[in-house]
Amino acid sequence: MKLPDLSDLAIPGTTLAVRVTPKAARNAVLRDETGLRVTVTTVPEGGKANAAVIKLLAKALGVPKSRLELLRGETSRDKLFRIAD
Repeated sequence: MKLPDLSDLAIPGTTLAVRVTPKAARNAVLRDETGLRVTVTTVPEGGKANAAVIKLLAKALGVPKSRLELLRGETSRDKLFRIAD
């Protein structure tokens, strides 16, 4: 699985709107005109899907997982992340 290079978005303080699809066929990060779309194979139970999304996003952005903060959408498909300083 090849992730897109999102390092241009990895600026501290940047907020990222992400649309998440859990229980997908494969893990992927897609960038299109509407924003970022992340698909994960994990089920949305007990924060497992959120953890998988953070892991994928951090890898694509080239930042540590600890720098990604979930601001909004813990139980929603539409999430808002912020890159911490």
